[in-house]
Amino acid sequence: MTGETKASVSGWTIDTLAAHHDAIRQAQEKFDTERDRRYTEVGVEREKALKIKETADLAALGLAREIQSYKDEKANQLREQINSERGLYASQNDLQAAVEKIEETIKPLATFVASQQGRSTGTDKTWGYIFAALGAAFGLFGILVAVAVMFRDSSTAQPSTVSTPQIIYVPAPVTEPKGATK
Repeated sequence: MTGETKASVSGWTIDTLAAHHDAIRQAQEKFDTERDRRYTEVGVEREKALKIKETADLAALGLAREIQSYKDEKANQLREQINSERGLYASQNDLQAAVEKIEETIKPLATFVASQQGRSTGTDKTWGYIFAALGAAFGLFGILVAVAVMFRDSSTAQPSTVSTPQIIYVPAPVTEPKGATK
């Protein structure tokens, strides 16, 4: 046993320490190898993900270009339509002038219609008053006649006697026999 003294006996010797350090070195190498393998795998996966991302970005850029070109095309069509229709619509000043002209043309007609309506309304009311007065006069006349008839009948009233119906007898015609002579 190398390096051991009789006074302090321990289980550690230079050989055991060398064996222990050798085992730690092997474990560390194994750990370092495993770590390097994982880092390498992560790096490979990262490269794959980066390639996938780049592919997706290129596809997204292509779609964005298509969408933008479609939007630009539609905007150009709308712009062309607006430009082609621009002269078809009247401006607000044009409309206002046309409305004022029409109002001036219609004003005499509206005045005439209003006066005719007022005149016909007045005539209709006059006829209504005339018929109402005639109705009231005829009603009053009818009431007076009825009252007069009632008073006349009551002043000449006689005591009422019940008369029995009279039977009228008419004899049958007399016929003579054919062979009889007078």
